[in-house]
Order: sequence, then structure tokens, then C-alpha cells
Amino acid sequence: MAAIERLSDPLFTVGESPVWRTSESALYWVDIPAKKIHRLDPASGRIDAWTGPEQVACIAFDAEGGIIAGLETGIFALRLGNGGTVSSTRLAAPAMPMPNMRFNDGRCDRQGRFWAGTMHQDIPAAHPVGALYRYSALHGLTGPVENGLMTQNGLAWSPKGDRMYLSDSNPKAQLVWAFDYDTDTGTPSNKRLFVDMNLHPGRPDGAAVDADGCYWTCANDAGQLLRFTPEGKLDRSIALPVKKPSMCAFGGVNFDTLYVTSIRPAKEADLVDQPAAGALFALRPGIQGLPEAEFGAPKHNA
Repeated sequence: MAAIERLSDPLFTVGESPVWRTSESALYWVDIPAKKIHRLDPASGRIDAWTGPEQVACIAFDAEGGIIAGLETGIFALRLGNGGTVSSTRLAAPAMPMPNMRFNDGRCDRQGRFWAGTMHQDIPAAHPVGALYRYSALHGLTGPVENGLMTQNGLAWSPKGDRMYLSDSNPKAQLVWAFDYDTDTGTPSNKRLFVDMNLHPGRPDGAAVDADGCYWTCANDAGQLLRFTPEGKLDRSIALPVKKPSMCAFGGVNFDTLYVTSIRPAKEADLVDQPAAGALFALRPGIQGLPEAEFGAPKHNA
């Protein structure tokens, strides 16, 4: 049984998008409604924070330490400054089909293209207006590559980058798909059902792929991490001390630590048996992960 360590005393509203930055030996993540980007130095336990111009949903780094991010109104380039300040430039803005939408889950593929999806923020309404986009420095914003999504989530790539994963975590969907992925052009194809999470505990939230090519998803509402083999077979589950884990990411010197963000319910009654909801956690599952690709690296062909 993997020991679960709580790493943060602050409790965040909607922790998301953990990213291990190797050059700093530090973990970054966001708190979406608070418009915050956080940084943890595991060696000292220090947590720093910066406030973005809008809700910050997902982040990735470039080689120079800049951030590319999905916010409310588009894809932004962010630069973290002193005193918690953030300078921002909007790079692209898709046409949102309804008000009250924002970007949600996103990350770079293995070739350094940034992918992110949109969603309507009224999750119970289940508006199928979300879409998935690709952004590159060479071609700008491309898409929608996928549409009809209610709550886009679960983006990840296989170790070789030739398979892409995507999920819809809305209670009326709860599905994870796999695609063949052309690494030269950044084009997904052959969409098929990978996991029907209606047959498993929880909803499929943020995800990560380990060095064995297995897909880890945060089972939101069920308080678990679930690991699926490349064939879509559940082969491991880990119970967490919170009901709403939101995204996981491998990090640490050997990428053998799995970091997990979580969501804090708004109602006090929902906190009685999970007082740590909203905290950042870490565990060592005995599996190694993979470093996240930086934006624009190694070669931005598409």
C-alpha cells in the first residue's frame, strides 16, 4: 500500500494541472477559480503563488521558463514575476459558442504542441459545447479537433507519443477514448472507447501515463487513483483521503513520485469525513513516470 503524504496546509478550491519542472526540482499547479499558479519546493516545503489575469485552468512550460496556459478566454503566454505578479499575452482565442465557458484540461504532446479543451462551467447542465484545440508557435490555434464535449478532461500521450487519450468527465458521459496519433503532424485518428468509467468507481478526471504506458486517472467522487493497462484493463486502484482527486502527475528526481491535486467542496457538510479536501498529495506507487514535454520542444513541425 502506497503511503499518502499531504504536502500543503493551504486548502485549494479547485487544484489542477500539476506539472513537475525538472530544471527547478519543483512542482507547479493551479487553483482555477482563485486564478492562482502555485509552486512547491519539495526540499523545503515552501509554496509560492502568483495571480493570473483570469481563471487559470492548465499550464505547460517552455524551455526558457515561460508558461503557456489555457485560461477563460483563450491560450495565453504567461511570465511569472516577483511579488506574485504575472505578465500575460493572449496568443489565441477560439469562438466560444456560449457564455460562461473556459478552458479546462491541457498539456503538451511529446513533440511540444500544446493541447487544451474548453467546457461550459455549469457542469450539471451538461452542455455539449466543449471542444479540443491544438496550439503551436508555427500554426497558431487549430481546431476544434474534437467537439461535442461536456467536461473535457484526461489528456495524455503514450510514452512514444503515438497514442492520445481524452476523456469527458461529465456525469452524463464518464468516458475515456484513445486515438492513434501522428507524431509528425499532431493529428489524432481512429477514435475508440478506451474505458467506460460508468463501469468503475468515480468519474475520469485528470490523468497521467507512466513509463509502462499505463493510464492513471483520478476517479473524481470516488476518492481513488485508477491505473489502466494500454488494453484498457484496470490493474490497480489506490484509495485517497479525499473524494475529489482532480489530476495526477509524476515528478521527483526519478519521476517515481505521483503528485495529486484535489477539489474542496463548497458545503461544510461535505467536509466532515475529508477535512484535507483541496490539499496537494504525494505518493510513491512503485512505478516511474515520464517528464512532461516543454512547449516547442524538441521540434515544432506542426
